[in-house]
Amino acid sequence: MIIPGSQRILLATRPVDFRRGHDALAATAALELGVDIHSGVIVVFRSKRGDRLKMLAWDGTGLVLVYKRLEQGRFAWPGIRDGAMRLTRGQFEALFEGLDWRRVHAPPAIRPLVAE
Repeated sequence: MIIPGSQRILLATRPVDFRRGHDALAATAALELGVDIHSGVIVVFRSKRGDRLKMLAWDGTGLVLVYKRLEQGRFAWPGIRDGAMRLTRGQFEALFEGLDWRRVHAPPAIRPLVAE
């Protein structure tokens, strides 16, 4: 999945009705999450069954809605609660591929060796 590296990615933790389209999801982002979709943020929504996701983003000319359904299994979702959580680009890419995004961590900082 190709997304600009500078965009914030938010995961809405409460499932939404997947019959909703662009405008209804943008309204959900604004009213329930306090996010203006036109500010460059990407919002990922989950289905009740957990096997589908929708990603909503503004590309500068219009709203882009991406829908993905896993043929087998479910996405790894956080616990259901109100609000949203921020994902790193790596975590989002793992989630989008159907992998457990919670196992994606930044590599440890490398400390240079000091010559004695």
